[in-house]
Parts: sequence; structure tokens; C-alpha cells
Amino acid sequence: MSHTGDDDSAAHRLRLLQSEFLQPSRPYGEAHVSRSTTPSAPIRLGIADHISEAVDEVEKMTRSEVPDAGARPNAPELVYAWAVQKTRHLDPQRQMVRDTVIYRQSLEHAIAMGDHSVIRRHPCPACRTWGLFWRASVRKAVCVNRYCVDDAGRARSWELAYLAHRHIAAQATRSHRDVRAT
Repeated sequence: MSHTGDDDSAAHRLRLLQSEFLQPSRPYGEAHVSRSTTPSAPIRLGIADHISEAVDEVEKMTRSEVPDAGARPNAPELVYAWAVQKTRHLDPQRQMVRDTVIYRQSLEHAIAMGDHSVIRRHPCPACRTWGLFWRASVRKAVCVNRYCVDDAGRARSWELAYLAHRHIAAQATRSHRDVRAT
């Protein structure tokens, strides 16, 4: 159930964040010209914090299950494979919890890079239509189906953790069904 092998994996997206989004961008062909007396940070601090928090969360989760997991890898994107390898002996329920955190982080990495299309790949949990979009102001996925509203008449919205949980649970169900069919 590990999400470390495909291009949408948390590790791949974290590697992209580090290589493409951590450094401040400059318009093509322009030299760096400082316009203030205080130099800007050599990296995007928000992205650096995001990477650090993600890696710390995975390490903490792994050590809560396997206290003697050993040293985590130095390269941040390798923390996911390390976590999966160190916790592969856990029961399926606890592995699903791990996979849910990894998948949620994969969504968070994509959103940090400006790729909100990852949200549209999930059906709305309430109405099951493919009408979710990312609303940055509330940091939630929101359904655009005008009939999919809560009791107050507002569009239903969903935390990334909930979407990740549903996605991993559906994967596990499909996997279990495929095993039984053979």
C-alpha cells in the first residue's frame, strides 16, 4: 500500500519542492538586484518550514510505532520509504494510518507547488460528484455542486486528512477485493 513508487508520491513531490520551489525564483535572464538594504532570505522560508514539518511528522509517527527505528535518512524525500520499511510489520489498520498520513502529505506538497488539480481527482464524499476544488482561504476542498450544502446552506468542505483517509480506505478495499477474486 506504499505510495513511494509513482510520480504522484509524497517522496517525488517533496523532491520537487526541494529542487524547484525552495529557491526564490527570478525572472528569466535578469540578474539579481537587491532593492532593499536588508537582503532577502536565500530560500523560501515557508517551503523550508513545510518540508521540515512534513519530515518531522513522518518521523514522529514512525517512532511512535517503532521507537528503535534507527536514524532517519538525511535526504528528506527518503523519509517515506524509511517509514514504510520500518513499519511494514504492523497490522493492516496501522499501516493504513501511516499511508493516510503519507498520502495527505502528498496532497499538501502538490498544493504547496500550486497544483490544485490533485483535489479534483477525488469525488465529493457527500454527493459523490467530481466537483471538488481547493479553497486556499479555508485550506479545504470545497464541493461546487450547488445542491451539496451543509445544514447552514454553505457548500460542503473537506479537510485533506479526510480525503486522504477515504482514498486509502478505498484502495485497501479494492486490494482486498482483488485478493479475494483470485
